[in-house]
This record gives sequence, structure tokens and C-alpha cells, in this order.
Amino acid sequence: MNQSSSVGELAEQLRRELHRYSPGGKLPSSRALVERYRVSPVTVSRAIARLAAEGLVVTRPGAGAFRARPYAPQAPAGDTSWQEVALSADAAAELVPRTVDAAGVTVSLAAPPPGVLEFNGGYLHPSLQPERAMAAALARAGRRPGAWGRPPLEGLAELREWFARGIGGAVTAAEVLIAAGGQAALATALRALAPPGAPVLVESPTYPGMLALARAAGLRPVPVPVDPDGVRPDLLADAFRASGARVFVCQPLFQNPTGAVLAPGRRAEVLRIAREAGAFVVEDDFVRRLVHADAGPLPRPLAADDPDGVVVHVGSLTKATSPSFRVSALAAHGPVLERLRAIQVVDSFFVPRPLQEAALELVGSPAWPRHLRAVSAGLKERRDAMTSALARRLPELALPHVPSGGYHLWLRLPDGTDESALAAAALRAGVALTPGRPYFSAEPPAAHLRLSFAAVAGTGEITEGVRRLRAACDEVL
Repeated sequence: MNQSSSVGELAEQLRRELHRYSPGGKLPSSRALVERYRVSPVTVSRAIARLAAEGLVVTRPGAGAFRARPYAPQAPAGDTSWQEVALSADAAAELVPRTVDAAGVTVSLAAPPPGVLEFNGGYLHPSLQPERAMAAALARAGRRPGAWGRPPLEGLAELREWFARGIGGAVTAAEVLIAAGGQAALATALRALAPPGAPVLVESPTYPGMLALARAAGLRPVPVPVDPDGVRPDLLADAFRASGARVFVCQPLFQNPTGAVLAPGRRAEVLRIAREAGAFVVEDDFVRRLVHADAGPLPRPLAADDPDGVVVHVGSLTKATSPSFRVSALAAHGPVLERLRAIQVVDSFFVPRPLQEAALELVGSPAWPRHLRAVSAGLKERRDAMTSALARRLPELALPHVPSGGYHLWLRLPDGTDESALAAAALRAGVALTPGRPYFSAEPPAAHLRLSFAAVAGTGEITEGVRRLRAACDEVL
């Protein structure tokens, strides 16, 4: 049994036994708990800390742990109904109301109930994460001289240089800003490039978190269809002419949710069309490090082939490490870089230096290439297990494209399928999935669902999850 499960089990046992002590009563000493439950002092300390964080116990240095007294509200609840007026009174003056619908994001962030298999996750399962390497990197980073001081506002020079090398082309460290995860970087880019009320071109379908960011900023997403070769240049040119947009957000590599890679013949076309429209291309290069073992050489980022400053590039370490390892990069060429920098500084000052130092330690360690190779092999194995299980048990679900990177599959449902009903039936059967509707900024052409194969423990859970999904489909289809 690993230490984290021992901590959880001990915390649960202590939680069940708290009723034995009166409020304010002292719990047994750490030594007594070690002897009673035959665990290490570290496990006891962490379990007590977990209960303290939940407000169930209070620790007093030198005295021990005590059952917390019940919380008594000091005042009656206030009346917040006035906020409905304040938050919407100016909506009539807004071209696009800045209401925030986070449902498309939270569906891939929220942990499913116990016993439910996570086919809706947006991150690697802990067994695929480099937990030991990250822990070692964080420990080494904390001992670096000046590690807890204030970092440069743009980010550590060495980390900016590492991201610049990864982008390639003529991109230099001076053109890179370190940001707190890809979502924060995208938010900065959208705020920098488009005023409230402006249209912004987006792939269709696309990442719901980006749609939510755009709408929260008062922008109006305009869809441009994607096929197996990425965004269609002819429709992109039409959309620029019809909308007057000055921003196009895309994922040229393993697009979310379709898994498409922008075809070589379309790359230069996309840049040319944007340049002629006087527009920026925001390149969300979010899963470059989640390539599958059979992918072959990857195309360079669009930013590497852009001398004119059309591309604002977003790259991140988060998807390849952990949802809590929120380190990303914004790269841009020309005057726009200063605007990006100013917005980021105003919003968040800087990314904490210990996290930047840990990122440097991680990517510079021998464990990093080993981790990437292991993830590459593991994702291919899981993808193959899911595609095989779907073909065998659910042939009526169309899979038009099997990606060679990323962490999910995009399936078309039979005509007339109610996505919400299927998602609800799947949850009752014990598997959480993601309906397709939130991925479209306008009316979807058909019903879809997205299945993640990276957030579960292994191929056994994938096979079982598809079996459960078969039961849900039998109920709904």
C-alpha cells in the first residue's frame, strides 16, 4: 500500500472515531496512534493535517490535536439578491454579455463519484504522471539560492530559453513570457488582442474552456469548421471577410476534440490568410508532449515559421505532468509582446519562482525524457485498447479519426441521439463522459461525445468502461 492511501485510510478511521471525544477534547498522542494503527509518524502527521484542513481537529504545537468545536455563525446570512441587478444592469449596453458558463470546463476538472470510471478527464492519470520526478525537482528547486525570492516579471531566463528552443525557428527567449498554465495564457492573449464585443474566429468544434474565456471577455466566437486535416482555409478566409475579426484561435496539433493535425499544405495558407486580414493567430500548442509512440515526426509549431509576428504561441507543461504543475509560455514577435506582458503583470504579477525553478529542474533531469517515452507508450496502449473495445462493443458509434497524439477520441453518435440522456445513462452505469454540445460555439451539425483514455488507471478500466457505456447506449439509443 502506498503512503497516500495509508494517509487517506488513517484519516478516515480517525474521522469515524471523532465522536468519542467531546468538542475541545484531546486526541491520542502521535506516538499512541503510531502504535495503535502500526503506521509511520509521517502518516500520522499527514492524516492529522488532513483533518485539521477539514476543520475537524485543531492542532496546538507542543500540546497535541483536539477535536474542533462546532462552528457557530456569528451573524445571520445576508441578502445577496441585489447582486442579480448589479451584475446584469449594464448588460443592455454590452454587445456580448459577459456571463460565464464554466460547465464545459468543470466537466473535465471535477472528480467523478466513487466507483465511476473517468472517461471525461482532461489530465493524465496519476500512474502516468512523473510524481517522483516532480517531487524531487521541487525539493531541489527549494534549495536553490534565491528560489523563494521575486522572479523576473517575464519569467526565469533559463526557462524562457527552454521554451524558445522547443518552439524553434527564430523565436528567442526575449520573446517568451512564463505564464501560470495554458488557460491563463489564453486569457491573456484574448484580452490583449480583441476588445469587448469583437468577433473572434474559433475552430468548430473546439475546446470549451477557450469558448468560455472568450465569452467571459465579452467576445463573440465565430465558428470555422475543422475536417481531418485541420481548419479549412477557404472557410477561414470567408469567416475573416464576413466577420471582420482580427483574431483566430486554433490548435494545429492534435486538435481538441477531433485530434486533427493541420495538414502541411494548409499551414502556410492559414498564416497567409491571417496576415492579409491583418489578424493574429493564437496557436494553442497544448499537447505537443503527449505524442503517441506510433506518431512519427511532428510538424513544427506555426510560430516557428512566422517571421511577421502573426502567431501568438501558447505552450504548456501541465498536460504532460500534472494539473497542479501550472507552468506555460506565451511567445510573440513585435509590439504585441509588450501588451501581453503588461496584461499578465497586472493580472498576476508573476508565476511563483519555486514553481519555475522546479520546472527547470524537471525538464533538465534525466527523468524527463524517460517520462515522455513512458507517456508516449502508455497513451498508445490506452488509445488502442479504447478503439478496439469500441469497435467490438459499440460499432454504431462512428470514429472518423484515430489520433496519434493527445488523450481522447471524438465520436459521432447516431442521428437523433440525445447527448444529455446518454451522458446521464452512462453516469448511472458507472462511467463519466463528455457530451459534444459544449465544443460548438453555434448549432452542432450532429450529436457527439468525447472519451478520454488517459485519466483512468489502465486498459482494464478502459475495457470495463466501454462495457458500461454499451449498457447506457442500450438504454438510450
